[in-house]
Amino acid sequence: MRHTFVALVEDKPGVLNRVVSVFRRRTFNIESLTVGRTHQEGISRITIVVDSDKTDVVRIMPYMYKLINVLQVEDLTYQPHVNRDLAMVKITATPENRAAIMQLAEVFRARVVDVTSNSLIIEITGDEEKIDGFVDVLRPYGIIEMVRTGIIAMERGTSTLINNMVENQNYELPIEFKMA
Repeated sequence: MRHTFVALVEDKPGVLNRVVSVFRRRTFNIESLTVGRTHQEGISRITIVVDSDKTDVVRIMPYMYKLINVLQVEDLTYQPHVNRDLAMVKITATPENRAAIMQLAEVFRARVVDVTSNSLIIEITGDEEKIDGFVDVLRPYGIIEMVRTGIIAMERGTSTLINNMVENQNYELPIEFKMA
């Protein structure tokens, strides 16, 4: 079973290493790890996807809360959420097959972001299955290089991690973190 964890953390050196170490010490294989800024200055959001049948997965969140710089953690696995991945694929494109590749990109709602005389770079955003399907249809043309960002996830509806943090922990956000 795949579990998707999201965490709000203070944007400080070493925080990512400590969070990942929680998973490493319990021998979880991290399938996807993304980190990025949030709209709140000084707070980053980490999304971690692990594949595990272990019952230990329920103990991850308490271990993460023990980390000083972790503000909020949620397991979105059983909650309605939206997740996305971004990939850029560099593909061999000859004059003979360029039109066919561009048509495939259009079918998958992907965008051509770079064109040279013998290659294309195509950007695609969506769930993993969509991206995997797109990569599969491009393989016969010759994939030169591919990069993926990893999964990002967000709970559906009006609930936010910051609101949940304040509600669940009686935590008072510093003035610079309060929403306008």
